[in-house]
Amino acid sequence: MSRSIRVHHGVLLLIVAIGGFLLLMPTKVQPVAWTPAPTPSLTEGLYADNQRLKAVERVGAADIDGPEALLLENDALITGLHDGRVIRTSLDGKVTQKLADTGGRPLGLARHPNGLLVIADAVKGLLSLDAQGRLAAMTTEADGLPFGFTDDVVIDKPGHFAYFSDASSRFGYGKDGEAIIEHGGDGRLLRYDFQTGKTSLLLDKLEFANGVALGPDDAFVLVNETGAYRITRYWLTGPKAGTHDIFIDNLPGLPDNLSFNGRDRFWVALYAPRNALLDATAPHPFIRMMIARAMTVLPKPVEKRGFALGLDLQGKVIANLQDGSNGNYSPITTVREYGEWLYFGSLKAKNMVRLPLANALQ
Repeated sequence: MSRSIRVHHGVLLLIVAIGGFLLLMPTKVQPVAWTPAPTPSLTEGLYADNQRLKAVERVGAADIDGPEALLLENDALITGLHDGRVIRTSLDGKVTQKLADTGGRPLGLARHPNGLLVIADAVKGLLSLDAQGRLAAMTTEADGLPFGFTDDVVIDKPGHFAYFSDASSRFGYGKDGEAIIEHGGDGRLLRYDFQTGKTSLLLDKLEFANGVALGPDDAFVLVNETGAYRITRYWLTGPKAGTHDIFIDNLPGLPDNLSFNGRDRFWVALYAPRNALLDATAPHPFIRMMIARAMTVLPKPVEKRGFALGLDLQGKVIANLQDGSNGNYSPITTVREYGEWLYFGSLKAKNMVRLPLANALQ
């Protein structure tokens, strides 16, 4: 057999092997057909590309792995890391203290008025950490369905309720791509009652329920639906109490965490811009199943871009912050406003950064 024939046969065998892998490899992902709205432009208009985030400066400890959530207290930052630790770091990064090790992946942090630190841990559920450093499980399921991916948490002003998200009951931490490709609506918005210890379901059928934030006077709670590129609002008081609507739709990227400055602004971290291939194949479950198989061996198709938005109380975009340059700080998964600064955390970066608030709002 000539060399050219052997090469030809080898190529054919490779094509057959790849085809068989994409068509036949077992996968848990069972995509649901849907049709997203056309992606907003990043070259002009409301979400036009810019480099406002290029001016961020490092803050807190360096060489840490995935400082996702963050709280600023007494000139120190508290954050959760990939290895399960919750740490406190001085703003200059010279002093770092381990507060706890959850043994999971702490993603959301909120301080209760009584001093408890409440932790949304993707693996362990909703946890509390007291002043003596004692960890306790608060809740791990609702209506008999265990949490698959506890993501973010916020506490109301009286300390009566914690509102938190279960991103996906089918796909655990590290399987966010599979959950978003499936688009199965298995995310939930939940509420924990500190007085009774009961966990109740507020909303289900959410598309990867992610960041949560309470609005003015705790009148409503917002939850990011990463897989649907939108933010949903659930009313807690007033004539609309118990109902929900869309706060903002058709975002230009994948919304991750969400925060409220306590007065007039929400901040949304966008993990990355939307992917044209995933949007184009959204109505075609068979193709998306092949993409899910391919993603087990190939890098996820995620653009490395720093991206965050500011919203007013009506869901109108008032700040568009981006940086697509080389070496940008991304993916941004948390944005919090404290005083004259915006602080940013990331699921994968090695440090936290901040930007003067005036620069963000110019």
